[in-house]
Amino acid sequence: MSWSPQQYTRFEDDRTRPVRDLVAAIPDAPAPTVDIGCGPGNSTEVLLARFPGQEATGIDSSPEMIEAARKRLPQLRFEVADIATWNGPGPFGAILANAVLQWVPEHAALLPRLVGLLAEGGSLAVQMPDNEQEPAYVIMREVASSGPWAAKLAEAGGFRSRMGSPEWYYGVLRPHCRRVDVWRTTYFHVLEGGADAIVEWFKGSGLRPYLVPLDEAQRAGFLERYREGIAQAYPAQPDGTALLPFPRLFMVGTR
Repeated sequence: MSWSPQQYTRFEDDRTRPVRDLVAAIPDAPAPTVDIGCGPGNSTEVLLARFPGQEATGIDSSPEMIEAARKRLPQLRFEVADIATWNGPGPFGAILANAVLQWVPEHAALLPRLVGLLAEGGSLAVQMPDNEQEPAYVIMREVASSGPWAAKLAEAGGFRSRMGSPEWYYGVLRPHCRRVDVWRTTYFHVLEGGADAIVEWFKGSGLRPYLVPLDEAQRAGFLERYREGIAQAYPAQPDGTALLPFPRLFMVGTR
């Protein structure tokens, strides 16, 4: 599945705010840091600002995202790699995984493996959208299953991994970490442009698995139906903006 750095960064300030909150909670970085799922480099930039004295690298499975990150931060090393099989040289003072592990399976095995790459005192910092039951995603699934594209999109919703509860993630991390911090926050993103802005937001993330398999005409039809549902679920404010509630799950495990 291809990703568009240009589409993703249309709402960069809003998308970067959660990673600023996440990185601020990392207690220290006693060794080099790595941003797994670095995207276009906005999260790596935050990591670099938090630990300016440490070497930082980034990996992502998308060549397009890595190209954008290299242009943004040419002084750093960025590599194309699959998180599911990546085994960095380590040990790392911080492993940042911002808005990426929801696309990677088997969290019960993945998270302890990543902790095992940390230096003593290093931290694994994770943020994942926790919005599968929000109207924006419910409408995606409804539109996908009810239109002429239903057969093409029968498996599209399976791209995201099934997430556990905060208690479950605490239980996975605690045997491997001396300290685990878990919290959940709902951001209310103020988007100029009402329903159209919300559609544009998700075209850079959650809609990608649904749009990629479709031809141009089907994609236009899908987006038209999706926008109709979004306009009902997220009515415009008197000033014309839309409020997009966006729950996110955070965790920082320190070895």
